[in-house]
Amino acid sequence: MAIIHQAELQPTKLELLEEWLPSQPWFPESGAAGLSKVGSYRFDDPAGEVGIETIIVSAAGSIFQVPLTYRAQPLAGWESWLVGTMQHSVLGQRWVYDACADPVYVTALAASIMLGHPQAKQYLDVKGKLEILAESVFVQSTGPTLNAVPNVSSATPRDTADGTAVETADLQLLVIRRLDLEGQPAGRLTLTGIWEGQQDNVKLAAVTKS
Repeated sequence: MAIIHQAELQPTKLELLEEWLPSQPWFPESGAAGLSKVGSYRFDDPAGEVGIETIIVSAAGSIFQVPLTYRAQPLAGWESWLVGTMQHSVLGQRWVYDACADPVYVTALAASIMLGHPQAKQYLDVKGKLEILAESVFVQSTGPTLNAVPNVSSATPRDTADGTAVETADLQLLVIRRLDLEGQPAGRLTLTGIWEGQQDNVKLAAVTKS
């Protein structure tokens, strides 16, 4: 369960992404000017400490997938994966990271693909009362295929022009960044998604080695 607060963000998530995205090898250099949000989906952190959100954005005539994690404290040695910081009017300062480097996200993604764990249901906190939010992106996986996810604490992401490969000792994942909206075969171990205006399943991520 993901609890969303009625809060002001400074800067906003899109403002952070407008600054960060052009420096990524899979994003066009001048494409962030017309950035808009298509939708988002979340996974749960079992410990309840890390926010895990994947934002899907439209820019330069293409659709991109941007997984992020939100943390209450900075992580030493993670400076190269920092998207930026923002002030949350309820939770205080938040450090926003490229989630492909965050083992909490990598574990959640692998659990979704390999164990069939569902996306997190989202609730809006309105003066202490929780109201369910309609999902803007629906994801599904080809799991369950295993009983447990391998240890991913040593996850090392590597960006390419097509996406981000996340490699650990026992597992290899591919997070697709530029999404093919014509739909793709699901394959054996994949995560796919649909959203408003997109009727065919779009491949979002896959286990490439386990």
